Amino acid sequence: MLEIEGLQAAYGSSQVLFDVSFSVAPGEVTTLLGRNGMGKTTTVKSIFGLLAAREGSIIFEGKQLQGRPSYRIAQAGLGLVPEGRQIFTTLSVEENMVATAANRHGAATWTLERVYELFPRLKERRKQFGGELSGGEQQMLAIGRALMTNPKLLVLDEATEGLAPLVRAEIWACLARLKAEKLSILVIDKNVDALVKLADRHVILEKGHVVWAGTSAALAADPVAKDRYLSV
Repeated sequence: MLEIEGLQAAYGSSQVLFDVSFSVAPGEVTTLLGRNGMGKTTTVKSIFGLLAAREGSIIFEGKQLQGRPSYRIAQAGLGLVPEGRQIFTTLSVEENMVATAANRHGAATWTLERVYELFPRLKERRKQFGGELSGGEQQMLAIGRALMTNPKLLVLDEATEGLAPLVRAEIWACLARLKAEKLSILVIDKNVDALVKLADRHVILEKGHVVWAGTSAALAADPVAKDRYLSV
């Protein structure tokens, strides 16, 4: 579904990504792991056209994404839950989701009713402004807003960063449900134990290079890789 090959990206003269290659198969959950500053968010920005790649290819469902504007990439079927949530704080919960609603690929899978069923708290707060929500509620809203675009691939950058344990558990349960429904997911997070239970495959970045890739079983069985590349 998503195939990234030889991706290189930089901020001015500072190169951040070096020949990054990985893929996400249909219905698969893949993670991007690594310590802070290793290139995970830069990879996401490159996928969505928010940062122009220097070299390499980004192919989605057989079509080249590189060089397309961000709105065209979204229209191709990619949904983003960005780092920091970036919800519309002066719009209500419901207005946030209606503002992004789209149905470009046949019958709409995700509607307001389905998002509210997934996150009942959002229904309770549907008339509140986004800026009045807690951090966990804002993350639920960011996920709901992305789902309202009816994406083929959902990308989450720092899925549970800064959230309380109970809210994290709710987000993981949500992602497990989406996986059961065969939605393709690319997720960045630091909670490796939770990701090993959820994801099919993992890609670890170190200073902009892919230094490890494999299945959840392989990562669970490789404490050296976890200690070397993921321990703080």
